[in-house]
Amino acid sequence: MGGPRRLKYCVNNEWRESRTAKYMPVTNSSTGEVMAEAPCCTVGEVNDAVAAAAAAFPGWSSTPIQDRTAVMFRFRSLLESHLEELTLSVSTELGKNLEEARGDIIKAMEVVEMACGAPILMQGDALMNVSTGHDTVMYREPVGVFAGIVPFNFPAMIPFGWMIPLCITLGNTFVLKAASLTPQTAMRVLELLIEAGLPRGVVNLVTCSRNEAELLLKHPDVRGISYVGSTAVGLHIYSTAAAHGKRVQALCEAKNHGLVLRDAALERAALGIINSTFGCAGMRCMALPALCVEEACADEFIYHLVKFAKQRKVGCAYHPETELGPVVSAEHKESVINWINKGVEEGAELILDGRNVVVPGFENGHFVGPTIFDHVKPGMSVGDSEIFGPVTCIKRVADFEEGLAIMNGSRFANGSCIFTQNGHYAREFVRRTHGGMVGVNVGIPVPVSYFPFAGHKDSFFGDLHVMGRDGVAFYTESKCVTSRWFSEEDKKETKISTWEGTITRK
Repeated sequence: MGGPRRLKYCVNNEWRESRTAKYMPVTNSSTGEVMAEAPCCTVGEVNDAVAAAAAAFPGWSSTPIQDRTAVMFRFRSLLESHLEELTLSVSTELGKNLEEARGDIIKAMEVVEMACGAPILMQGDALMNVSTGHDTVMYREPVGVFAGIVPFNFPAMIPFGWMIPLCITLGNTFVLKAASLTPQTAMRVLELLIEAGLPRGVVNLVTCSRNEAELLLKHPDVRGISYVGSTAVGLHIYSTAAAHGKRVQALCEAKNHGLVLRDAALERAALGIINSTFGCAGMRCMALPALCVEEACADEFIYHLVKFAKQRKVGCAYHPETELGPVVSAEHKESVINWINKGVEEGAELILDGRNVVVPGFENGHFVGPTIFDHVKPGMSVGDSEIFGPVTCIKRVADFEEGLAIMNGSRFANGSCIFTQNGHYAREFVRRTHGGMVGVNVGIPVPVSYFPFAGHKDSFFGDLHVMGRDGVAFYTESKCVTSRWFSEEDKKETKISTWEGTITRK
């Protein structure tokens, strides 16, 4: 009766009312209803979150690693027991169908499981007698306060999978700028992490605009930034934070391409591509929105693709039978439709139009149906730019070489796929593609958490990716200790070799 629920921010495990006068709407993507309002936290409140993380770092980093991993074990158990609750939260505020929303939580749990292995992941190296009587040990140590700036499209997996589990289990502390469009899932997951025994100040959460988040890039107590979002913002974050001496991993836009050759299992390839291109309503950086299809098989392949696309049931995200839910907001729906209009204006052939989809009973939902363009030519922006919606672009090519050249001509290189039964072409593709994550007859080549999420070119700025050994290296710094001990005989006068030469010591 009092209107949408006003959300809070979290510092030192305390959920606080913001002093801001500005709140940002959080909608039920299927109905268009404003469910809640996220605070645009003030600069002072963001500073409070950093101060809490900085104050917590000395004690948390000194906590024995088996005690830190114990928190992760309990956290993993809580995520599992609250899986369906969290699934519904993701589905409601974001628009993923229930299976996709459940996958968001499960992928977060996967990295939590990896973080439980931190006592092994954090081990360094040692070498005895590197020089006569000298031994060297390399330790991995936590770095300090990290900040995470995350997008709306994976409200559980990105902050509580890619970032926080490794970061804090390795001994650091964290400030999360949650996505204002989908903050409730992140807030609930943080509540569970606190319930698992997380000490005060180790993880803090704010919602704010870019203006307030800017201070995270320059704050002297923040040692590193992990970001996921657009390339323009990612480049700004990378440039600004690096200029202030911070570690940065900035995961950015994508326009992943698939190459379909004439010898592929065409119907099976089309079925797999439908999931990769229309899954999560196309709102993921590992979608497959562009397909280079060999002309010799293009008509047959497109027949199968359109057939399967028309079979996708569009509906309320949290209805069990829904296969394609809404996009996240009215503004995002407008953006996707504008891109479709742009493709028509550019001369691409619109063979399946999802602009006018209406779901009975959910007329105010943010729905866009499966959309397919054929004959997308080089230079058409609809085939080159990230749309982040359920839109697929077909680029007909003469052969393998033309298709690979078009794919490698993209400024993005997150992922790439080939569909073929030819071992030679598959190997050549793997060797020569610019994509950092590559699929052979696999439409979504996302690695499990033991490997890095390895985008290239304008899809990533930084040196160390999220997850895998890269993630461990990003959240730790090495310390090399060389030691020498003397016997009674050694204490007598002796000659010692040093970098400056040989000296005599008594």
